Amino acid sequence: MTAYEPTDVIMTVDQIRAVIPNEFESQTGKIIDHIDSFIRVWIERSPFVAIGTHDRGGSADVAPKGDPAGFVKVVDDKTLAIPDRPGNHRFDTFANILETGRIALMFMVPNRSEVVRVNGTARIVRDLPLRETMAINGRVPEFAILVRVEEAFYHCGKAVVRSRLWQPDMAAPTDGLPTYAQALIEHAKLERSLEDMELALRNNEEKRLYDE
Repeated sequence: MTAYEPTDVIMTVDQIRAVIPNEFESQTGKIIDHIDSFIRVWIERSPFVAIGTHDRGGSADVAPKGDPAGFVKVVDDKTLAIPDRPGNHRFDTFANILETGRIALMFMVPNRSEVVRVNGTARIVRDLPLRETMAINGRVPEFAILVRVEEAFYHCGKAVVRSRLWQPDMAAPTDGLPTYAQALIEHAKLERSLEDMELALRNNEEKRLYDE
């Protein structure tokens, strides 16, 4: 199949403003450079964060991270710490941080339509006292991402409202969707049976959340 080629490409911000000229004062003025009480309480209630990073060549990556609410620690009003849990061993986020030191975060709270976004710099650290504060089931994370906050702000909830994300009764059916095991076997060309792959993934979800 031939890749689609657009015929009307936007190249400048002025072209965007020619279509939608107005900026809302509440949106241009809402960005702060630290974690205040409003941002803090949201992060402390959030069980899920999406982490955006990029490498020097501009290749971007977004990784999900989740744990019980409060797993991202507010160290001080300019610093966050995110624990690293056992995962796929790819370390895409880590590799990008080591190259550019840039990070973008989006925190979600179930049953709330808004999100909180944080942008800044990041380092990978192994400070033991810090990591010990993020232990779960006696398992201390091997690494933590230390984020230095440059921008923090609330983002309106229209995307979540439109998606009906917290309305499972309105969700599209999952019947017919490939399983994760099916996708892995197909895309990675694995010589494993579907039953064996499903069993391994089920073991990951039941017994490997905090242990290798």
